Amino acid sequence: MADDLTRAAAVAGDRLWSRPFRLYFTARSIAMLGDSMLPVALSAGLLQHGYGAGDIGYAMASFTACFAGLVILGGVIADRFSARALMIGADLVRVGTQSLASALFFTGHVVLWQVCVIGAVNGTAAAMFQPGVASTVPQVARDVQGANGVVRTAESLMALAGPALAGLLVAFASSGAVFAVHACTYAVSAVCLLLLRLPRRMAHESSDGRARSTFRADLAEGWREFRARTWMWSVIVVWMVFMIMVMGPVTPLAAAEILPVHGPEAYGLVSSALGAGTAVGGLLAIRVRPARPLRGGSIALFGSALYPAAVGLALPVPLIAAAVFAAGMAWAFWGVMWATSVQTQVPGEILNRIHAYEVAGSVAMLPVGQALAGPAAGVFGARPVLLAGGVVTVGVCVALLSVPAVRDLGRKSG
Repeated sequence: MADDLTRAAAVAGDRLWSRPFRLYFTARSIAMLGDSMLPVALSAGLLQHGYGAGDIGYAMASFTACFAGLVILGGVIADRFSARALMIGADLVRVGTQSLASALFFTGHVVLWQVCVIGAVNGTAAAMFQPGVASTVPQVARDVQGANGVVRTAESLMALAGPALAGLLVAFASSGAVFAVHACTYAVSAVCLLLLRLPRRMAHESSDGRARSTFRADLAEGWREFRARTWMWSVIVVWMVFMIMVMGPVTPLAAAEILPVHGPEAYGLVSSALGAGTAVGGLLAIRVRPARPLRGGSIALFGSALYPAAVGLALPVPLIAAAVFAAGMAWAFWGVMWATSVQTQVPGEILNRIHAYEVAGSVAMLPVGQALAGPAAGVFGARPVLLAGGVVTVGVCVALLSVPAVRDLGRKSG
């Protein structure tokens, strides 16, 4: 797989592998290694200290709620000032929070509310970091889809290694070791972004050339631009259902189904299969460039129904891993098509805010799904909830393809 990534990078050539892109690529890849280790550490650590699936959901929701609630503010700040500086600051904050989490799990002093507070601070930092991602990619690479595909593939390779490494660290040390490594990955990301130099642009200028004076005006302008793009808000509306019914419940419920029966090593294997699938999906997205990107992404997304369905059917671990691999391919291909569409269809001067609005909308319901995962599993059972998620995924794909503005959106250069 690493050879495939190298060959794909050679094809991209000078259009992609500039020094700025190499720094950005390193920052995102290393940070993703830590991020991919976190679900295993958090789930296993909380379960080891007597907490259940609902508590895992609450801990994850504390991050997501703050992220979704504040990412629009992050987009405004990034457009008004320096997205790069905001990203560096967010990384440094997370170095501190993950170091604190490491100390809690190393000492065995694990209290749910403290874990949730750390998650909330991390979510706030991520909300400040994320808007800059969309505007940075077009500034560091002329081949936007190639850049998105390579970054997604590299992140997926990190996701392949991360859960397995986390499982070993949990098994032979403790969850605290995973959090310590996670803190180090954010430190590396901050250093790479500190070395990154981006073209200067005019701050405090609106998309029509007028000076911006207030946060409220910036928010209003971002909302108008977001609302004017039917293809964008239509996807977000559908995605909100997907977040509640599928993405929110799948991680805590899958962890609760797999970990007690098969152990952290098996859960790490399944999570790594997801990383491997997304790596392959990212490689495909470098080379496969449909004339209608969101149509192609929506068709691929049907494969993501296999993840909740396989766990819900209590299939053997190898079959679950295979299903998760296919789901990862589907998610990655859709993700590259979506990111490239946003980055090439939206003007750069409003891209941070537009991206913040679409991110906020797409994840706003995720903490709801995470928080409801435990109660829903208590009422209906974890497996029926996961099986329902597989059915909903099919419905989501059909809904996306039924919207003309989504299925007919053409490709722009990049």
